[in-house]
Amino acid sequence: MKKSELQLNIISAERTLYSGAVASVVIPGISGSFGVLPDHAPLISPLQKGVITYMENGAEKSLDVNGGIAEVNDGVVTICVA
Repeated sequence: MKKSELQLNIISAERTLYSGAVASVVIPGISGSFGVLPDHAPLISPLQKGVITYMENGAEKSLDVNGGIAEVNDGVVTICVA
C-alpha cells in the first residue's frame, strides 16, 4: 500500500464485503457524510443508512449500507455494517 492510499475494510457479521487499498472514502455518518483521505485524524463514528463511496484505481465504487460503525486509525478505515 502506498503512503497516498488507505486500507479499507468493510465487514458484516457474515463476511468481508471489501478489503483493499483506496485513495479516498466517503462514509454516511449520523451527522452527515464525511470524507476520509490518507493521514486523516483517528475517529470512530456511527453510521446511518446510506452509501459508502470509495476510489479504487481511479474508479469510483459504492456500497449501500443500513448503518453500522466506522473507525479510522493510522491509515486504516474499518467499517462494520449492519
